[in-house]
Amino acid sequence: MNHQAGSGRNSKPSNTRVDAITGAVIQGALENIAIEMGHKLMRMSYSSIIRESEDFGAALTDAEGRQLCECKMSTPLQSGPIPGYVRGILKQLAARGETINPGDVIMHNDPYGGASHGPDVGFCVPVFDGKDLIGFSVTTAHHLDIGAHTPGSCGIVDAVDTYAEGLQFKAIKVIEGGKKNAMVWHIMRDNIRISDLVVGDMEAQIASAQIGAQRFLDLVKRYGKATVTNACEDLMDYSERLMRAAIQELPDGVYSATTYIDGFLDDASAHRRDLPICATITVKGDEMTVDLTGTAPQVSDRPINMPLEGTVDCAIWLTIRSVLLDTVSYGPIPQNSGLTRPIKIVAPKGCLANPIFPAPVIARFCPGNALADTVMKALSQATPKQVSAGIGNLRVIAFSGDNAGAPWVHMEILEGSYGGRHGIDGMDAVDTLFANTRNNPIEDMESHLPLRVERYELREDVVAPGEWRGGIGSVREFTYLGDGGFSIEGDGHKFRPWGFGGGTDGQPSRLDQISAGKTQSMPSKVPYQKAKAGDRLVSYGPSGGGYGDPFKRDPAAVLDNVLDGLISAEIAKSHYGVVIAGNAVDAAATAKLRAARP
Repeated sequence: MNHQAGSGRNSKPSNTRVDAITGAVIQGALENIAIEMGHKLMRMSYSSIIRESEDFGAALTDAEGRQLCECKMSTPLQSGPIPGYVRGILKQLAARGETINPGDVIMHNDPYGGASHGPDVGFCVPVFDGKDLIGFSVTTAHHLDIGAHTPGSCGIVDAVDTYAEGLQFKAIKVIEGGKKNAMVWHIMRDNIRISDLVVGDMEAQIASAQIGAQRFLDLVKRYGKATVTNACEDLMDYSERLMRAAIQELPDGVYSATTYIDGFLDDASAHRRDLPICATITVKGDEMTVDLTGTAPQVSDRPINMPLEGTVDCAIWLTIRSVLLDTVSYGPIPQNSGLTRPIKIVAPKGCLANPIFPAPVIARFCPGNALADTVMKALSQATPKQVSAGIGNLRVIAFSGDNAGAPWVHMEILEGSYGGRHGIDGMDAVDTLFANTRNNPIEDMESHLPLRVERYELREDVVAPGEWRGGIGSVREFTYLGDGGFSIEGDGHKFRPWGFGGGTDGQPSRLDQISAGKTQSMPSKVPYQKAKAGDRLVSYGPSGGGYGDPFKRDPAAVLDNVLDGLISAEIAKSHYGVVIAGNAVDAAATAKLRAARP
C-alpha cells in the first residue's frame, strides 16, 4: 500500500503569497497558540502522565486537516498524528452524513481512522469564521484507562483484537452545538476505571482545545482570513522547500536496513517472536520513498501491530526530519504538513506496519520506536555523520491496585538511551526518537500511590564503546506497599542496539520480579498479573550503540568515564586502549597499546 504524506495539495512550492514579515509574525502567533494549549492542558490535568510526563499533543490544522503548527513540549507521537485524527473524523462524519457545526467538540480514538492507538484520545474543536469552517484546534493525550479487559492502558499485551483494547470512539460529538451529550459521558464513567481522573483529563483537553480555537479565530480576525490562509500556505511551502533541499543533498540511491523486535519471546509460536522490521529508502532528486516490504506479517491476535496512519507514518517522518533538518544546525523551522510532502511511504497490507482491522494495536509503542530506529539505520548509509547509532528501546509498566476501597492506576514510562553520534556521546536514560516524554518524579509517585522507588540510578559497566560511546540505561526498582497488580509492554530483551562505524553494539534491557525473596527474570511483555505487598519489580534499561572506533576516543574522555564510575580501568584498557594510572592517563603506555593493535 502506498501512503502519500499529507493531504490535499502535494505540488511543488509556489511563490510567496504574503510578505516575509507578516508571514513570520503569523508563524510565531501560531506556534504560541499551540504552546499555550500545551501549558493549559498540563496545568489543568489530573494525571501525572500528562502533567509530569507530558504525554500529550496540541496542534492546529486547516479545514482539510493539514497541520499548521504543534506544541513544542508535546511528544511527536501525540502531535504528529493529529492531521490523521482530523482526516479520520472528516471521513467518518461524511460516511454517516453528519455535518460539523459551531460549538461541536468531537472525540476520536480510532486507530484504523488516523488515531495512534485507543488510549490516545483526541478532542477536536472546529474553528468557524462566521459560517466558514477555517480549521481545527486539537488536543490528544494518553489516558490511564480506557476500559480494556485489564487495568490500565498499557501492558494490554494479550489483547486478541481491537475490541479487547478498550472503548472505541469514532468521531463522537461529546458536545454538539454547545450542548453536552450527557449519555456519552455516562457511558465513559460507567466503563472506565478511575473515571474521575480520566474524565477530568478529558475535560482539560476540551478546555485547552477551545482556548486554541478562540486564539486561532482571534488571529484570523486581526489579519483577515485571506492573509492568514495565504501565510499558512507560504509556511507549508517553506517547510517543504527545506525538506526537499535536505533530501537533494543526499546521494541518489537505495539504502536498506533490517532490525528485529522481541515480539513475545516466551511464546511457543515462531510467528510471534524474533520479528523483522525492514526499511528500504530510495532517494531520487528531492524526493524520498520509504518501503517497508519485508517487515514481518501482522500478529493477528497480539497487539504489537502498528497503525499505518498515526504510528508508522509519524515514526518515519520524525526520524527523517530529525536527521535531515536537525534543530542544532537549522534552528527552529515551521512544523507543519509541508515537511512530509516529499516523502512517500509504502507498506504491504497485512504486515506489522499496515495491519488489517481488527488486528490489535494498543502495544504499538515499542515496535514503532524500533521502526524509527530502522529508518535511522538505513539513513546512516546515506548520511553517516547525521545519525545516531542504535537506540535502546523503552518500557511501560501499568501499576494498579485498590487503596482503601478506591481503585488506582499508574502508568510509568521507563527510559531507554540513545546511541552515540558523530562528535557526541549518546544520551543517558532518556526517552528516544518518537517518544520524547519526561520521567515522572519519584516524589509525585510516592505521594499519591502505594509504591516506593528503592533505586533510580544509571546502570554500571554496560557502556557500548565507541569513539563516541553509547548512552546508558537506568535502573529503577519499585516496591508494592500494598497488594496490587501490573502489566508490562516493552522490547529489547534479546536484540542489542546496533553499533555504527566500528562502535560496539549496546546492551539489552532486563526485568526482574522479586517475590518472597525469590528473583524471577521476566520477558519484555507481561500480561496482567497480581502482586503482593513487598513484591518488587526491577527494571534495567538498555544501553545505546557506540559510534566509531573506540580506539579513536579521546583518552581524556575515557578517563572521565572511569572517574565517573561508568566504566572500569580494565574496560578502558581492553576496549579503548587507554591505560589509567591512578587518576590520570598514562600517555606513553596508551600510545604503545593503541599502536600495537592489529
